[in-house]
This record gives sequence, structure tokens and C-alpha cells, in this order.
Amino acid sequence: MATRRLFMVGHGAADAFGTLTEVGRRQTELLAERLARLPIDTVWHSPLPRAVRSAQLIGERLNGVPVREAAELTDHMPHVPKNPPAAWAGVFDGYDPAEAAKGERLANALTDRFARPADTETHEVLVTHAYQVAWLLRHALGAPRERWLGMSCGNTAVTAIEYCTDAAPHWWSTTT
Repeated sequence: MATRRLFMVGHGAADAFGTLTEVGRRQTELLAERLARLPIDTVWHSPLPRAVRSAQLIGERLNGVPVREAAELTDHMPHVPKNPPAAWAGVFDGYDPAEAAKGERLANALTDRFARPADTETHEVLVTHAYQVAWLLRHALGAPRERWLGMSCGNTAVTAIEYCTDAAPHWWSTTT
């Protein structure tokens, strides 16, 4: 197996309907300029419009790099704790066991697909949502499932995780 470098980014700022705002478009363009300095192999994105458009803008700057959808990157609640912290309790109101189980399945699919070394050396961008970035970072740290609640990701912030064979994941984070 070879090293997989994931550059996880939150989509650009969007309006209430999921459309990138002018600020979100500019955030994404600036991010694309930074990513263009790296040997990116693939840009993966959530199927939601704000992530799709962000990935398209990034792909336009990364000539010839494929931009592909990954359903596992969609915005969802990756884990519903049995006793959430008081500040988060309202967020989980209305989640029934079936919805919580669906979120867990998506979270497991996300980590199964991306949180491991690759078959070949690779540099991949994941254009996704704050909860999914937090979930993957929590996983890389080996933290309990509930710890994703305390992590946040700003629009177009970059969190990078490197997965190597026979080594613990290495991570770092930055903002644009």
C-alpha cells in the first residue's frame, strides 16, 4: 500500500438554498489557487449543490484533474450520542433510531472508503461539509465517536490527513 493524502475542505459559503454566495465563490477560487500548487490526483465532492459547485471551481483551476462525486461525502449527522452535551441537545431533537442508524452507516462508509492508505500514492481533495471533516479527523485521532461534536471546519478551511502503511495517521489544519 502507498500513502494517501486527503485534503478535506468545507464547501464555500452558501445561502439558505445551498447556492454558493459571491463570498463563497471567491473563497473557493482562493482555495483552488492554493491547491493548484499541489500534485492533486482527484477532487471528490458531496452530491449537494454547494459542494458540487465548489468542486467544479476547484477543478477548473486544476487542469486535467478529474472531479467526481462520492455519495459518502454528503452532509449528514454521523453519530447521534445517547446523552448529547446540553449545548447540542436541540440539534438531535427528532432523530429516531432509524435516522441515527442511517447516519452511522454513512459515517462507516465514509471512513471505510477514505480513512486508509491507498493502493497507489495519491493526493485527493474531498469537498464536503463540516460534520464529515470533523468525523474523519476524529477517526484519524482515534477519539471516541462523540468527539466529532467539538470539532469545527470553516468554509474552505483545509484539514489534511496522511494515511501511510504501518503508521498512525498524521494530520494538520489551516484556513484560507
